[in-house]
Amino acid sequence: MKLSSRIALSVTVVVPLLVLGAGALLLGLVNRDLRGQQDARLHDRAAAVLPATRALLTADRGGRPKVEQNQSRRILGDALDSGVRVAAADGVVVLAGGPAPADPARLPTVPGGPVTVREHGAAWRVLTVRVDGAAPGTLWLIAPTAADGPQLAAVRRRVLLVSVLAAPVSGLVALGLARRATLSIRRLSRRAAELDPQAGAAAFAETFAAFAPGRIRITEVDELATAIGVLLARYDEQAARTAQALDTARSFSSAASHELRTPLTSMRTDLDVLAAHPDLPAGERAEVVRDLRADHGRLEELLTALRTLAQGDLVEVSAFAPIDLAELVEDATGETRRRHPEVRLSAETPAEVRVFGWEGGLRILLANLLGNAVVHGHQPGRPATVTVRLGTEGECAVLTVDDCGPGIEPEARQAVFTRFHRRPDSPGSGLGLTLVAQQAALHRGTVTVGPRPEGPGSRFEVRLPLLRPDAPTLELPVQLSMRRDWLADDRS
Repeated sequence: MKLSSRIALSVTVVVPLLVLGAGALLLGLVNRDLRGQQDARLHDRAAAVLPATRALLTADRGGRPKVEQNQSRRILGDALDSGVRVAAADGVVVLAGGPAPADPARLPTVPGGPVTVREHGAAWRVLTVRVDGAAPGTLWLIAPTAADGPQLAAVRRRVLLVSVLAAPVSGLVALGLARRATLSIRRLSRRAAELDPQAGAAAFAETFAAFAPGRIRITEVDELATAIGVLLARYDEQAARTAQALDTARSFSSAASHELRTPLTSMRTDLDVLAAHPDLPAGERAEVVRDLRADHGRLEELLTALRTLAQGDLVEVSAFAPIDLAELVEDATGETRRRHPEVRLSAETPAEVRVFGWEGGLRILLANLLGNAVVHGHQPGRPATVTVRLGTEGECAVLTVDDCGPGIEPEARQAVFTRFHRRPDSPGSGLGLTLVAQQAALHRGTVTVGPRPEGPGSRFEVRLPLLRPDAPTLELPVQLSMRRDWLADDRS
């Protein structure tokens, strides 16, 4: 059932019920007002006949029938259409006339305000008055409630008539108003149904320009249009992430198949040699096994680097949080000392340097920077000397890693960050510095390489924006809309 039909049907049912409820309340109020008017008339008549009632009781006690008759006529005349009953103090009825219950015992004996007395389906309002004086007694004034019946019946008929007419009229009016109120929703539904699923949020923004927040001035429609726009934007974002994941998977497969071909071929040749020459001398066999282990290590390192590079391409913003970079630098230098005790490694770090980043990515950046310095930061025949410094400059954290190696030629300084770039004598996979560049870019930072100021060697400098305490929580350092396919593209 349409929303407008539901509204119209609800109004058709509810409005007559409301009219009937209001009518019942109105009948009660009218009945109370009529009863109050009747009670006021009884009090007025009681005040009018009370002097004559005293005279009647006095004449009855003194045995003066003539005076008694005159007072009785006077009382009946002043009471008008009300019933009258007068009894002496000993209970003897002195006067009874007008409409009254057939059974006098139903009349109240205690003086007080008017009360209702019922008998055989009829009802009366009875006012009981104590008569004081030389001859005390009791006066009852009785008025039938049937006199108010025609007025109540008229009100009741009008209420029923209004209820019967209100049902169709209110239903039609509600249907018209509901159709007009839901016109914007119907238009929104039609346009949403006509959208091309592949067009996404851009088509929604163009097609639903008329439904921008505040344009329709209907809260529900504005909220629905906004919700659809947000939903499509999230769909576009997830679709882009899915496409990026597929591209990363294809790039991973392509890079792995290309780079693994040479070591796998070499391993296959060595295995063939071992299989074809079981009686190979021990020295030559040891050399072949050594080559196999070297190729196996290279394969393992290459696959690990490719996996890490893919992980950086697909990292989500939910992985980012406030990080103490100084603590990570201390952890990384300590781990390097444990793995390479022969390296002369010194570190200068402040107490705390806060950045907003991905802890796993920053650990990757530090491990590869230090690993590159350990491998290349030495002169022939001498152990590597590496100096790590962390500080701040303006709104940036500045990390420098100095080594005492042969250095990097100026024309090759940009190329060291590209995929699979390595020196002929390098034992690495050629992806370590690519990972460093990737993580720097993910954190909206930069990485550069130049000569060491103090002498021969290289200096790698990484700059990352510091965490700003006044920055909103949702201001993340990663733009998901930025394409980050380091496996497929060479970046600098």
